[in-house]
Amino acid sequence: MIPTIDDDQLHSAGVFTRYQQATWELKDIPWDDFRPDLVEPDYITFAKGAIMGESNSVAATHGLLNEFADDYDFSQFVCIWGYQEVQHHLAFQTWLQMAGHKVSYDKVNAMREPYPPGVTKAASIATNVICEVLTNHMYKSVSRAVREPVISRIMGRASGDEARHAREFAHYTARRLATHPQECASVVETLYVYMGTTRDLYRHPVSRFKGHLPELQGHETIDEVFSYFAEVDRDGVEWERCCTQLFAYFSELTGHRLTKMADVRRAIAAESTKVSIAL
Repeated sequence: MIPTIDDDQLHSAGVFTRYQQATWELKDIPWDDFRPDLVEPDYITFAKGAIMGESNSVAATHGLLNEFADDYDFSQFVCIWGYQEVQHHLAFQTWLQMAGHKVSYDKVNAMREPYPPGVTKAASIATNVICEVLTNHMYKSVSRAVREPVISRIMGRASGDEARHAREFAHYTARRLATHPQECASVVETLYVYMGTTRDLYRHPVSRFKGHLPELQGHETIDEVFSYFAEVDRDGVEWERCCTQLFAYFSELTGHRLTKMADVRRAIAAESTKVSIAL
């Protein structure tokens, strides 16, 4: 049993200890079980899109470290998170190479530009709650559908990581709101921006920021990943679970009872009223 560092201000130390016990390394993937005869064209497309989505973690890490330059604890968590996301990227790259394909460096490098600061710091962290929950459910759903065992195992491992990441980003969002309650409105608005319109079902926030980079014209992106998720999740069961989890997270974070988008719109109006009264 690894001893836990007892420091309330350094939550990330406990996260690191728990991750050491719960997570995985590339050596844990059963590479020798690779079945080229079970590789389908959709899996190649999916892997290329996953590589593009996961490679964005370097830019996201950079952006968060810049935005939270005054917060060592959260920054340390961001470094831990970023490392695990890089591992996802490289696991999919390895699988794709075994399948006889690759994503060129110039495509990955196009994802390097860091993000600008968010509307508020709480909104920036909350965006990552959404990213992690969506990706957790996507990998979980697709891993059950693919027949090639190695890519299925990679997705299963990555799914568990994303679920753990979501919990910690929610923790840090709550901690930020405890000291900056005026940022609550931006957190509710963030949920609506990314999840509030039916035309954007099965879409990831990264797509909004980097889906139209000229360097990626005609190349697979995270959009193809979520399109495949939509095909696999024909009855919408996993998407419904995803939305339910997001509503639960954001209900707890904001104090508003959120079960559907109409509730989110009402919460935005209520938060706007609070701001007006304060002014």
